[in-house]
Amino acid sequence: MLADERDLRYEGWRVAGASAAGVFVSFASLLVYTFGIFLKPWTEEFGWSRESVSAAFGIAAMTVAACSPPLGYLLDRVSPARVVVPCLIVFGLAFASLSLLTPSIWHLYAVFLVLGVVGNGTAQMAYSRAVSSWFEARRGMAIAIVLAGGAVGAMVLPPFAESLIARYGWRQACVILGAMVLVIGPPMAARFLRERPHAHFAASTSVVGASVRDGLRSRAFWILVAILFGSSIAQNGAITHLAALLSDRGVTAQGAALAVSAMGAASLAGRLGTGWLLDRFFAAHVSMVLLLTAAAGTLLLATADSLLAGVLAAALIGVGMGGEADVTPYLLARYFGLRAFSALYGLTWTAYAIAGAVGPILMGRAFDVTDSYTTLLTVLAGVIVAVATLNVLLPRYGAPLTNEWAAAEIETT
Repeated sequence: MLADERDLRYEGWRVAGASAAGVFVSFASLLVYTFGIFLKPWTEEFGWSRESVSAAFGIAAMTVAACSPPLGYLLDRVSPARVVVPCLIVFGLAFASLSLLTPSIWHLYAVFLVLGVVGNGTAQMAYSRAVSSWFEARRGMAIAIVLAGGAVGAMVLPPFAESLIARYGWRQACVILGAMVLVIGPPMAARFLRERPHAHFAASTSVVGASVRDGLRSRAFWILVAILFGSSIAQNGAITHLAALLSDRGVTAQGAALAVSAMGAASLAGRLGTGWLLDRFFAAHVSMVLLLTAAAGTLLLATADSLLAGVLAAALIGVGMGGEADVTPYLLARYFGLRAFSALYGLTWTAYAIAGAVGPILMGRAFDVTDSYTTLLTVLAGVIVAVATLNVLLPRYGAPLTNEWAAAEIETT
């Protein structure tokens, strides 16, 4: 155990804090949580359907799915700042370029393709290995702090984007948000983001653990993938259409943005609370409770017709899905070590992103065909319950996941 992890002056906490700032302006925060705010302005100005605009998010998500494994491979082999800083610069410039959109839907799709290419080079996947290398006993809380940056973004960015659109128009809002990425992200990553020097590593960190091949041969890895896939469809569908759904049901644009912010605030509480729980209880049990909470929120959202119901539904989804985001990197590090952590994390992100592409498109299609989201959201709540039960199949830490490295992993837990 590293005794100095409990000291707030410990350098690892600075790495975690800087990583949280980077995640705040990342693809997983800025793009995901403001997409729903821009959805209506784009459909109204250009006459695009919600399904066609949602397809842009799907393109970005599918590109993230394709690019996450190679990004993970790079993050396991080079300094994380050498990956993160260029990705943040491209992401900020591409987001600002949305201000130049033309009536051609293919222009929107092209920009979202670029955003997807660099997306996970800006998000929590890019930071989690470096942060995990600094921690053992407090790893759950450290990962929670990183992910809290995204939760703060979910809380702050939707009303900020809504106010920018109301005051300056959506084009200028894109410029301001893109500039914010460039001002915050690259300097923080360049200054603070690094792994703990190998010479000072404890025996239970560093390169001990599974190879990518070992991970792909383990049941635990594929259970995590299945859980992520099922929950991501509902999460991303709800997030991207929440503001439009509530405004359709009579909630003001400001109220709808408030509901998205409530989701972010609940996600922040969920992530920090989950970090505390992960350091004390078996993560699979924590995951099941979180997913059932998100399922309850999704079911409530299916019929929410007031601001209060919308905020409550968003909060339940935020607590559940926000906390669940802590679980995946924590379990990957616990089960497979850090040897191929980013590559395996990237592969789980492939599943998450594919489902993230499907969810918003399904939601847009459901609305365009039935003029309602109710039936689909009810079905998605059932999907979350189903994947929540898969947690009972996850092994305890230190179980022999593969023959090649099990002995080393058991020694470190």
